[in-house]
Amino acid sequence: MQNDSIRVFFIGDIIGRYGRYFLSKALLPLKRKYKPNLIIANGENSAGGLGIIKKTADEIFNAGVDIITTGNHVWDKKEALPLLKENKFILRPVNFPDVVPGNGFLEFSLKDGEKVTIINLQGRVFMEPVVDNPFNAIDRLLKRVDTKIVFVDFHAEATAEKQAMGFYLDGRVSAVIGTHTHVQTTDYRVLSNGTAYQTDVGMTGSLDSIIGMKRQPIIQRFLTGINQRFEVAKANQILDIAIIDINTKIGKAEKIVSKRLYESNFQTEFKDYI
Repeated sequence: MQNDSIRVFFIGDIIGRYGRYFLSKALLPLKRKYKPNLIIANGENSAGGLGIIKKTADEIFNAGVDIITTGNHVWDKKEALPLLKENKFILRPVNFPDVVPGNGFLEFSLKDGEKVTIINLQGRVFMEPVVDNPFNAIDRLLKRVDTKIVFVDFHAEATAEKQAMGFYLDGRVSAVIGTHTHVQTTDYRVLSNGTAYQTDVGMTGSLDSIIGMKRQPIIQRFLTGINQRFEVAKANQILDIAIIDINTKIGKAEKIVSKRLYESNFQTEFKDYI
């Protein structure tokens, strides 16, 4: 990484207590090895696999995360309503209705004084229709942003919508990284005009699960159509992360890599940093 660059960590959706535990165990060695300037994580599923509360947000911040982004599950716990009103470092999608609490973007100052704008945005395809058109919403917002470095968490279901957003914003923002599906994609790259892109960063949760939850109740629901009680899965925790280097002079991405860390061999892999 060059002197005129910053490094951003973006950590995939943190699922429940076991995801929070692995995050708290893994993040400090990761920081020692890769030396990020900014750490962002999606935390909308940190409380029991659905929603976010003060306790889970505090654990994520205490682990070393600077900014928490969310998505369509942010209101699944009622405690999120006052939490987002009080804590500006927890974002909800900017294209939510204006009447809901919280903020959809934040201008964040790094230790060296460099400023970064972090934007949380939600898609509409196969998602709740109450959100505004994300393409129109981001156009309006970017007219108000005056930092060179702009990071976008695009929380969306459809890969086509995510890809469209990546190309739509190519050269206008530093990075567009997708969340929501919890399935890490391998299409990470720097687009032709300098925007780092990945359809989905993945998750911090159990690999032996269905998007972080125990498998059998979900399979049973598909078989019967009857709602089941979903529980966070514990076995074989992973942490999916995108690491993005961004040129501070022009706000363009220089490099993006995507990694998956396994709890089972983490101590061996990072023994020199623990």
